[in-house]
Amino acid sequence: MTFRPLSNVPSWRKLALHAWSRPSDPTVYGIVDLDAEPALAHLDRLRELTGERVTLTHLVGKAVALAIRERPDVNAILRRGRLFVRDTVDVFFQVAFEDGENLAGAKVERADEKSVVDIARELGERATRIRTRKDHPTQKSAAQLANLPPWVTGLAMRVGEGLSYDFGLDLSKWGIPFDAFGSCMITNVGMFGLTTGFAPLFPPGRVPLVVTLGAVHPAPFVVEGRVEVRRKLVLGVAFDHRVLDGYQAGRMAKRFHQVLQDPETELGV
Repeated sequence: MTFRPLSNVPSWRKLALHAWSRPSDPTVYGIVDLDAEPALAHLDRLRELTGERVTLTHLVGKAVALAIRERPDVNAILRRGRLFVRDTVDVFFQVAFEDGENLAGAKVERADEKSVVDIARELGERATRIRTRKDHPTQKSAAQLANLPPWVTGLAMRVGEGLSYDFGLDLSKWGIPFDAFGSCMITNVGMFGLTTGFAPLFPPGRVPLVVTLGAVHPAPFVVEGRVEVRRKLVLGVAFDHRVLDGYQAGRMAKRFHQVLQDPETELGV
């Protein structure tokens, strides 16, 4: 087999050849479409029974945690060329503050072992602390890095990442939370009016999975052979192909669907 130069290359493609380097990003993106009616009905019931402000974000976080528990081999970090699995399923929820102009977040540990209501309560307390600027660990760490000279910021992030993940050092006393982002990151872009969105993997956090919630909106669904307008939720998913592959993602998606399409059976109340 031989290769020959391609002739008549369009001008835009000639420019494109020099605009990017060779691909090196392991991110795989996908979309999960859901009929949100069962999940929303379940949340209404939980609110009525508990008085707690439970949302789709909390329910999705719980469902993702259960899906990760199904495949504990994907609950991993890449350390010096090898995969190391976490002992617990911890979910990081993005929290917007300053009218959405800024972001921080909170990690809920052992999310697979907690109820949706427990997750909502814990995250509510953390979100209040973040929005009132009460020295949350992720805010403190971000502020320290942001105040460094620009040429130092990237270096400091890489050094902190290496010491934490490659050598297992706990740098909490220096303002860097240990494994701050856990097994998965959840972020809600629906609050900004977007029905679909993707979020990138955050390399310094060594988190292999990011799930993005869009805004719930009406859409046609086929229900028992007829078309109905129901409320729809679109999730954007990004995962690290070094940690997950299509087979694992498919098995996790199946478990995730089971929980979201019949939460009463899967989770109880």
